Amino acid sequence: MTRRAMHPFIQQIIELFDAEGHHTYGEGINQTEHAVQCAELAIRDGGSAELITSALLHDIGHLMATTDIAFGNYKHDSIGADFLAPYFPAEVTEPIRLHAQAKRYLCAVEPGYLEDLSAASLDSLHHQGGLMNEEEQQAFRQERFFEDAIKLRRWDDEGKDLELSKQQVIAYLDQMNAALTPQTTAQNV
Repeated sequence: MTRRAMHPFIQQIIELFDAEGHHTYGEGINQTEHAVQCAELAIRDGGSAELITSALLHDIGHLMATTDIAFGNYKHDSIGADFLAPYFPAEVTEPIRLHAQAKRYLCAVEPGYLEDLSAASLDSLHHQGGLMNEEEQQAFRQERFFEDAIKLRRWDDEGKDLELSKQQVIAYLDQMNAALTPQTTAQNV
């Protein structure tokens, strides 16, 4: 699929990054830089097209529901997942929906994780429910996309390095196309 024949929803995503991706949220990089860095980390780890797309689009909710809060929208995970769900399968949207919960989980169970969070991640942790208690941890481990959410969270933590990737969102077009639901792909034929 060429850019001219690109699915309209993917075109909408690219236009959203073009219009809003320059915003920062307390991490020293902008949204587009962070998105492509996370996608690059997913590629380097051998992620599927769905997981690479999830990594690329995990913070799209920040672009859709901007706020004047220095560290972004605290509900960006569910906003983004809901926006993407009509076009992408759960393998893309559920890790996105769960990545803030993965942070809460890792802070509770992994020594040193909490101390290594950035100021923006610490701020949002408080607003997203704080550390998980044991009951929440057990429930989270039962989530179908638990492991993918943990992978995404780790890429989210690491994807804050200016030298990691200089790509644009369009560079991941093949992965996004491959990750579209079959119904979405059929609608564009």
